[in-house]
Amino acid sequence: MAAKARLLFTRNFASNLDSIEQFLGREGGSAFKRLLARIFDDICPLLARFPLAGRSFLGRRVGSAEGRSLLKRLRGMLRAGDEVREFTVDDYVVLYLVRGSRLYFLAIKHRGQLSFGLSRHWG
Repeated sequence: MAAKARLLFTRNFASNLDSIEQFLGREGGSAFKRLLARIFDDICPLLARFPLAGRSFLGRRVGSAEGRSLLKRLRGMLRAGDEVREFTVDDYVVLYLVRGSRLYFLAIKHRGQLSFGLSRHWG
């Protein structure tokens, strides 16, 4: 049996959670609590055991010139063997990096939010 991946959360991921809580507003308190439960009770155990469960983020088809440029920059920041993947659960998309035996949670967004904004993470 393969060892489980070590899970690490970036500051950007934590900041995204704060943004989601604000995005959901006061009425979304129970939805935010459900999200946290899904992350820690479902997503973390699954990805620790099967880190490649999400789909390849770098394998997506990008139509815009700006998107292609950003993807090229992202590829330039990665090390050999790194995998950037996305995992969708309920109304959320989680972006994460698999680097060796470590899994870094990079970003999370509600489907109603616009972009990941990784500049602070890679800065």
